[in-house]
Amino acid sequence: MSANRLPLRLLLIAALAIGAALAVGLVVGALNSVLEFHARVAAMPLWLRLPLIVAAACAVGGLALVFWRLARPARRRLPPLREPPQRAEVDARVEALRLREVDTAALEAELHELDRRRADGEVYVAVFGEISTGKSSLIGALAPEQAPATDPRGGTTRRVATYRGRLASGRTLVLADVPGTGEVDGAAREALARDEALRAHVVAVVAASDLTARQDRELRWLAGFGKPLLLVLNKIDQFDAAERDALTGALERRYAGLVAALVPVSAGGLERFERRLADGRVEKIERERLPAVEPLAAALDRYAAHGAAALEPAREAAVLTRVEERRAALERDAAAREAEAIVVRYTRRAVVGALAAVAPGSDLVIQGALGTALIRELAAVHGVPVRELAVDDLLKRLGLTVRNTTALVLAIAGNAFKAFPGLGTLGGGVLHAVAYGLVFDSVGRAVSASFAEKAAFDQADAERRVRELLAEPGRERLERVARIVLDAVRGSGAAE
Repeated sequence: MSANRLPLRLLLIAALAIGAALAVGLVVGALNSVLEFHARVAAMPLWLRLPLIVAAACAVGGLALVFWRLARPARRRLPPLREPPQRAEVDARVEALRLREVDTAALEAELHELDRRRADGEVYVAVFGEISTGKSSLIGALAPEQAPATDPRGGTTRRVATYRGRLASGRTLVLADVPGTGEVDGAAREALARDEALRAHVVAVVAASDLTARQDRELRWLAGFGKPLLLVLNKIDQFDAAERDALTGALERRYAGLVAALVPVSAGGLERFERRLADGRVEKIERERLPAVEPLAAALDRYAAHGAAALEPAREAAVLTRVEERRAALERDAAAREAEAIVVRYTRRAVVGALAAVAPGSDLVIQGALGTALIRELAAVHGVPVRELAVDDLLKRLGLTVRNTTALVLAIAGNAFKAFPGLGTLGGGVLHAVAYGLVFDSVGRAVSASFAEKAAFDQADAERRVRELLAEPGRERLERVARIVLDAVRGSGAAE
């Protein structure tokens, strides 16, 4: 075994020697080339030597700049500021939604509050953060005459409450104590807190230690609205000097450019600890910690000095953005309800047409006029522009899809007889009507879903959705179509 290892070791030594020789050769060759180049440049006349030296210096500088850009650490990108909607646009969209009989009272109340706060001219500060970070105690230190009730238990703030605080300069602020985030089953209260943060001129984001991933997301979300943010590090007296310096340094580096300032404070409050007496007994001590919030008061005073009018544009943009988001959600819900009514109405028309057909069951191809009207009404509800040729082309493609699945559709329609036994005694015309209704129901729902998701007329996507709905209709949808057929049959019987 040692005999086998010896040649391998010799080969390794030889390879290292050759590599070292090559490296030395390259260094010597490069040095020789540099010396030769220097000698040639020195022999040149001055008028030719200077441009060459300048060109070489520029090349070296350019290479150094490229290496520096590649080697430097990547900067953390700030979240893009949202492009706020204009007030006139928001008012017009809310009014259009109201005319569609959608409840817009909450949106109108938000806009009214926006106007009211602009008119009163006061500076509003939202004290925002997770539960148990000392938000209420902080407000109590800033507004001692109107201090909110505090509790050592987290999550005791259930609603938004405002308090008027007076700074050392004599300027006043309206401080909003909002419910804390991060509470179990507290989604509704978190929504209240976020909405109030957007209504404020300044947001003080309170933390009691390094930020969690959730707190980081909240802070970056607020920063996206472009309004002044203060990161308030509360309970700073609970850290020793080294811990305090390390924590504040890390937060300043991480959130540079996102927050206007990092403000270490101590909101005070009750302090509980145990003291062991000389006789061995343990005494429980509870005492009031004095607040130290001067850095925060000074930071808020700088904003109050500019007045509410200077802070109003960012506040208005944040509120209008939130109103527009909520309006868009209401509009989507309204479109979904209206589309559902349209699909049911055209399914009923298709069923009636199928029952009146001369040769029931002979054709499941979508009728042009009925199909065109269905697609056009759905496009209008979802605000998607369509062209006549595109609608005709889609109907032709859907006709081929239906022809290819006629046997399957008829078989599925037969399953409706199991849910409604009375259908089986009414003949093949009813089977045709159920199948035809299922086709229209599938087309309507597929096209509506495509419009809602794509916000455009995507023929391939609509066709794919129709094929999927026809292949596997749910029991609820099948029974709904069968019920429409029964109603149509009974209505025609009553008419006779």
